[in-house]
Amino acid sequence: MLPRLFLSRIKTIAIIVLILFSMVVFKLSYNTIFMHNTLKSSAEDLWNRSFPLKSERGIIYDRNGVILANNEPTLSLYVVPNQVKDKENTAKVLSEYIDLDYKEILNRITKKTSIVSFHPQGKKLDYQIANKISQLNLKGVFLVQDTKRNYPYNEYLSSLLGFCGIDNLGFAGLESYYDNYLKGKDGTLSYIMDAKGGLFSNKFYTIVSPQKGLSLKLTIDINIQTILERELSNAYLEYNALEVMGIVMDPNNGEILAIGNRPTYNNNYYQNYSQEIYNRLLPIYSSFEPGSTFKSFSFAAAINENLIDIDNDYYYDKGYEIVSNRTIKSWKKGGHGLQTYLEVLQNSSNPGFVQISRKLGIEKMYQYVKDFGFLEKSQIDIQGENKGVFFSKENFKELECATTSFGQGISTTPIQLVTAFSSCINGGYLFKPYVGKALINNFNETIYEVKPTVKRQVITKQTSDTMRRALECVVSLGSGRKAYVDGLRIGGKTGTAQISENGVYKDGRYILSFIAGAPMNNPKVVVYFAIREPTNCIQYGGTTVGPIIRRIMSDIFTYLNIEKNFDGPSKEYTWMDEKTYMVENYIGKKKSELKSRNYYFKFNGEGEYVIDQVPRVGEYVKEGSYIMIQLGELYEG
Repeated sequence: MLPRLFLSRIKTIAIIVLILFSMVVFKLSYNTIFMHNTLKSSAEDLWNRSFPLKSERGIIYDRNGVILANNEPTLSLYVVPNQVKDKENTAKVLSEYIDLDYKEILNRITKKTSIVSFHPQGKKLDYQIANKISQLNLKGVFLVQDTKRNYPYNEYLSSLLGFCGIDNLGFAGLESYYDNYLKGKDGTLSYIMDAKGGLFSNKFYTIVSPQKGLSLKLTIDINIQTILERELSNAYLEYNALEVMGIVMDPNNGEILAIGNRPTYNNNYYQNYSQEIYNRLLPIYSSFEPGSTFKSFSFAAAINENLIDIDNDYYYDKGYEIVSNRTIKSWKKGGHGLQTYLEVLQNSSNPGFVQISRKLGIEKMYQYVKDFGFLEKSQIDIQGENKGVFFSKENFKELECATTSFGQGISTTPIQLVTAFSSCINGGYLFKPYVGKALINNFNETIYEVKPTVKRQVITKQTSDTMRRALECVVSLGSGRKAYVDGLRIGGKTGTAQISENGVYKDGRYILSFIAGAPMNNPKVVVYFAIREPTNCIQYGGTTVGPIIRRIMSDIFTYLNIEKNFDGPSKEYTWMDEKTYMVENYIGKKKSELKSRNYYFKFNGEGEYVIDQVPRVGEYVKEGSYIMIQLGELYEG
């Protein structure tokens, strides 16, 4: 018989063993039944190796569906160190294909980490290089799907569109501004590997598909943009200018139809340019003295306050006005003499606008400057907008009021000028300008569309009607004659502003500009064009920029198929201007009856009567041109 003490100990040990066994069984049962998913997930985390599948960015279109920014498929390089058998050889081979030396690659793939990426050298590899790496069948080396942003129009619209970095995130322009919509959501390609990092025999993997970003439709029209880009390039080269910039806008809703500047860059190769080039869209970034283009707004303010009758009130321009002991001179020595206020605008008389500022007074002038939007940003959906510089209300005195009336001593941005000018001719409404027109999903459905936003009405419709007539007279009869085109009904204002540094004006350094709208009987477009510090030209906005406006407007009219209208004021010619004449109707007349002092005739065919002619009736030709006449016989019935 065993001693009681011994039996008691055996019983205690048995109970303890039973309890421990029960606990183990319970734990195993609990883990198997209740903790199965959690433990499985934890194990998979240890065994799982995930490679990122980059999402495609949304496409950027112009207003007509033309692609302005899209994606090209490419591959990126990844390495799983635990699967690499010969790290030295792998590092040596890869160094021949990516821009990293052997030691750096070897250092990265010998670290205790699950996956190694080579940023940026191994990102977005050329397909030829990726194919060569793939053919080497290197253990632990993977090539994973990626995309690369592509801009098919190269330098066109580059400052507006911006670009994406190596990780497909927007870094500048609209790519940055709308990045949250365009970038999409990345996916993953996950492999289950053993404890040593090797693939299981069944090569088990899962894919979480990437989600493409939303596409963006712009208000830009690539055809109008091409017209503007041509003139920007030509002016930049011809006048060896420091900067050139331009905007085309629909005055009736604030939509930007074209915008650009020089210098520019190719956003497919943005790395080759400095930040000063690719971080600035000059029409919204640059601010400078607007010069005489600003006269449009002080003139509109005076009309709106019923302070001037532009046809029946007169001002005598003696060549200067004195304001706060400062002499403000006319650009024409001796002045323009007695003028209607319409002629004050046509002749761009600074002393005449001093008188307008006196009529308005300090309070009203300041209020109209504010109402036209010059004390605030335009709120356009583009990064980097400047506000310009204007006087505080406390410092806006008689002299400042006078100089503001003709655009001196202040600074504005082109986008501010374009939106304010549009309000002068569209019935008085100041619109918020914009370039992002709509967001489109992957089923090509518009999920959000931007509606025009009226910020306020600045002037009455009656004032706007008067302004359209007055601005058209500036082009046909005044300082803007170089922009005149028969039948286009262009109205606008020239600008010549001397550049100042630290409050001192620099001799020979100017910004030449012209802002215009057309057709003035029913405005469809507003065009602004400015050249900063041009050389080898007459330093006057009307003379140098006027012909550029004329070409842009002519081509836009042709593209938009806008019907010509000849009811506006005819051009007043000077001895320097090239005269044009409207072609008469000669069809049905006898050959012997054809006479003109202004152009010549060339005849084709035989017969006594005119049966056709080119140019057609109502078109305009230059003095001394030829009218082609087709002769034949007239038959009754």
